[in-house]
Amino acid sequence: ATNTLHEWMTDTLRAAVDSNAHIEGDDTTAEARASASRIGNYTQVFKNAVSTSGTDSALNLAGRDKLMSYEIVKVAQEQKLDMEMSIFANKARVAGNSTTARVMGGLGSFVATNVTNVGTGGANPTGNGTNARTDGTQTAFSQADFDLCMQSMWTEGSKPDTVYLSAYQQNLALGFVGNNNQRANGSGGKVENLLSVYLTPWGSVTFQPARQIRSRDVYIIEKSKLALASLRPMKNQELAKTGDNEKRQVVCEATLVVRNEKALGLIADCSTS
Repeated sequence: ATNTLHEWMTDTLRAAVDSNAHIEGDDTTAEARASASRIGNYTQVFKNAVSTSGTDSALNLAGRDKLMSYEIVKVAQEQKLDMEMSIFANKARVAGNSTTARVMGGLGSFVATNVTNVGTGGANPTGNGTNARTDGTQTAFSQADFDLCMQSMWTEGSKPDTVYLSAYQQNLALGFVGNNNQRANGSGGKVENLLSVYLTPWGSVTFQPARQIRSRDVYIIEKSKLALASLRPMKNQELAKTGDNEKRQVVCEATLVVRNEKALGLIADCSTS
């Protein structure tokens, strides 16, 4: 990213025709083309700070070297989890001002075309990050809804490869039926109960449980159509000393890039219990 409003272009192919035939040697007429769509997302500042006392810095801690070093590593890991949750969030982008923090639009504000299992009262967003989707009444996550979403993505030209879902929804996915033998004894007497690759006529995907995803959402992703644009890479910085302590902050600034929302799918409004 090079600005707090990070922008990119997204485009679509025209519909195929069976009349693209021309006379040999004939003159060529150029056709006007529609402009690609310009989409953007605001960078979000992720920041955490830690403080350790002068006494803590002098102690010989069991199994640790410097307490501040330990806390910096810990807070950086926590910040990455915050970023992951923000990516999966159903939040619209916020420009921010002197009293309001900038907020990047999460996946819930972009996926609009390939959405199944929309509950009563649910509504898809515009698809450009400017508004969040409206949650509807929840119903159980099903294989039929999943396959329908895969079909919709294939129709739109997507090549999905990864599914992100909560542990609860993953357990339901383990019940998908097909020509599998998931619960048979594996090699070496191991009992196998997993869903590593799911093959459909619309493509094959791997399942990746995600701890920071909303449990009601199941996302089907074409990874090449997502990115995290970094304006300021994660860095730890010393803060001003104001007493018998040491203070440091971990800060980064980044935003979610959805290169084409038609390459993504969502099984929405899934029951969570």
